[in-house]
Amino acid sequence: MFSFNLGFRGTEFQTRIWQELLHIPYGTTISYEELAVRVGNIKSIRAVGLANGQNPIAIVVPCHRVIGKNGNLTGYGGGLENKQWLLEHEGAVLKQLSLF
Repeated sequence: MFSFNLGFRGTEFQTRIWQELLHIPYGTTISYEELAVRVGNIKSIRAVGLANGQNPIAIVVPCHRVIGKNGNLTGYGGGLENKQWLLEHEGAVLKQLSLF
């Protein structure tokens, strides 16, 4: 294991979201709502989605591990097909792999 300073450049809220994304284990997913709860603001689900989508280093900060509350794959800058591939590659168990 290695570590390095990612040098996040964003608002305080964005960097809190990006830092929390680093705590989602390989092969698991959480909902946008769960991510909002983890950063201490359940009412910020939409803002969480926006910050997640503005992640500048998606290959390192695993924004693809955040899915809809109903288990659907939603929003990914690299395309939903790539999000699905990444999650399958990691062995994520999804309720139902659905792009919509």
